[in-house]
Amino acid sequence: MKNLFSIFAILTLVVSCKQPLDNQLNQGKIERDQIAVVGKIPGRILKIYVHEGDIVKKGDTLAFLDAPEVDAKKSQAEGALTSANAQYQMATKGATDNQLKQLKAKEKAIQEQFNFAQKSIQRLNGMIKDSLISQQTYDEAFTKYQGAQAQLLAVQAEIADVQHGVRIEQQTMALGQKERALGALQEVQSAENDRYIIAPQDMSIDNISLKVGELALPGYALFSGYLSNSVYFRFTIPESKLNQVQKGQEITVNVPYNNSQIKAKVINIKQLGAYANIATAYPDYEMQETLFEIKIIPVDVNQANELLTKTTVTLTL
Repeated sequence: MKNLFSIFAILTLVVSCKQPLDNQLNQGKIERDQIAVVGKIPGRILKIYVHEGDIVKKGDTLAFLDAPEVDAKKSQAEGALTSANAQYQMATKGATDNQLKQLKAKEKAIQEQFNFAQKSIQRLNGMIKDSLISQQTYDEAFTKYQGAQAQLLAVQAEIADVQHGVRIEQQTMALGQKERALGALQEVQSAENDRYIIAPQDMSIDNISLKVGELALPGYALFSGYLSNSVYFRFTIPESKLNQVQKGQEITVNVPYNNSQIKAKVINIKQLGAYANIATAYPDYEMQETLFEIKIIPVDVNQANELLTKTTVTLTL
């Protein structure tokens, strides 16, 4: 009889150990929104300006990359823009004053040649009729007259072009080349700015993945941490306790590790799709029950900013 009583006592103790001491006590975790800072261009870490544990503001420089390819492309783009800009200026403004003076002088010389050839052919017209000269002599003179006339027309057309600018199609083409070179330079300047790794939000630096001198590839997380003022509490409850909590409800969260209490508010209740994501330390629910996650935020964020992430909190329902 005594042995039977002892066995009963042991079984009672085992059963009681499998259940929480207080069935109304729910365990959860302190969480923060995580953030990762990645690089956009490849380069070696030249300098790191922060340390793990630092609190940084949005826009702060976290690191600087050494990217020689960017410097080379910038020099090429600046040279292409200078050349394209000169071409556009020539297309819109035409020839310089010195070039125009040279063309005018050339026109004057050809005009004199043409006048002389014209007078010569006029004199030869009467002589050829009287058979005083041969037909070959007249033809040679007439050829010189036509040549002088063609040269005069050509230089006059050239002067008209430089005085009024080149054709609108050529100006448009030059403008397009200038804009293309400008776009290439702006692209390089954007890449040059990407050498600076900038904090996208106010955050705490939790991890620095590379050291000075190491190669950073595009898309690789160089820094990771938590967003400032993003503390929240995550609890997992079974559907049997849903009637005890509702969205917008104010509630008190207990923090065992520093023996404090935080006033908070329920902002979201959602169904969990997997048992592996539960926040409680022991299953105080029936296995067939659907689980729900409760997200609770502190009423006073400043009161919770010093809490350690992933530590345990409790909630009485």
